[in-house]
Amino acid sequence: MKIYGQTNIGLVRSSNQDFFMTGKLPGGGVWAVVCDGMGGASGGDIASKLAVESIAERINSNYNEKMKQLSVSNLLESAINFANIRIFDMAREDETLKGMGTTVVAAIVRENEVFISHAGDSRAYIINDEIRQITTDHSIVQEMLERGEITSDEAKHHPIKNYITRALGVTDRIAVDFTAESFSENDILLLCTDGLSNCVENEEIFNLVKTVDEDTVLKLVDEANANGGNDNITVVIASY
Repeated sequence: MKIYGQTNIGLVRSSNQDFFMTGKLPGGGVWAVVCDGMGGASGGDIASKLAVESIAERINSNYNEKMKQLSVSNLLESAINFANIRIFDMAREDETLKGMGTTVVAAIVRENEVFISHAGDSRAYIINDEIRQITTDHSIVQEMLERGEITSDEAKHHPIKNYITRALGVTDRIAVDFTAESFSENDILLLCTDGLSNCVENEEIFNLVKTVDEDTVLKLVDEANANGGNDNITVVIASY
């Protein structure tokens, strides 16, 4: 499988609080973790980096290709919970890091299957002859949308769009959503932070993602910056 990623500070932020890692798995699969940190001058940087490294460590140490879906779900959940408590404990020990946290979207992709766990508003999409978001944002605006208080168009540009309801490191426990999807040779998985999804419409993403290579992730980052670049931007794409 092929996997490529890119992170960029954007045009407005003074630092990049996004962090990501990717890797190969036994049996030919791949994994990826994307995080968007928050909190203080340096707290977001630390939270996102610690989360990604912690989750990557658990995946690399515990994954095997014979795992069934439930085992993969448990692996991702335990890895994210491990990251959560490490961030939470660090913030308690250092007053300057109080309030730091991070979103997370983590994926394991193998033959015919993709497994996603997430918390926050970093997203996963599957792209083939259409683009389909396969995660649901944990945000106040998403809850308002589900209650019918706002429309989809209003949600896209709502002033509190970035207010999330789940993040790693804020409490000693984190609720994690898990999704399993079929994945064929015509499918492309895309993971991203809201620096992409808030600046580039789904239709634009779909039109830009035709091949899986370094050039495609750079085009996505460039498009987000062309549309304002008002946040850090991180993109990972994977396919056969």
